[in-house]
Amino acid sequence: MSRTNEIDYVTIASTGNATDFGDYPTSADYVAACSNNTKGLIGGGYISSNTSRIEVINIASTGNATNFGNLSTARRAPGSASSSVRGVWAGGAASNVIDYVTIASEGTATDFGDLGANTTEGAGCSNAHGGIQA
Repeated sequence: MSRTNEIDYVTIASTGNATDFGDYPTSADYVAACSNNTKGLIGGGYISSNTSRIEVINIASTGNATNFGNLSTARRAPGSASSSVRGVWAGGAASNVIDYVTIASEGTATDFGDLGANTTEGAGCSNAHGGIQA
């Protein structure tokens, strides 16, 4: 796997290939993303080491990601989930840390709690009421 700074999108209502959305500030891998209906957040990952940065995009228009804030700890490959209000990152880099942000307010993530075990390369999903980390 090679690192990239490309952000692509697909139109979910129709099938087809991905289209260029914009660029991440630097080439990265092992990031995790979440969103509400207006903003997409990309957090954690590996650049030249584990990172805590969170970047944001405006879903309604293409463009480059900009700084949103930071996770509480630098880590690669967390799982992520979201509601219309919060974005959550859990685990990553053999961690049990769960962080959250309020998507409407840029800033540093806040402690949400802990996973039952340290995880790396987890996957997350959610609905409006809760999230799952596996």
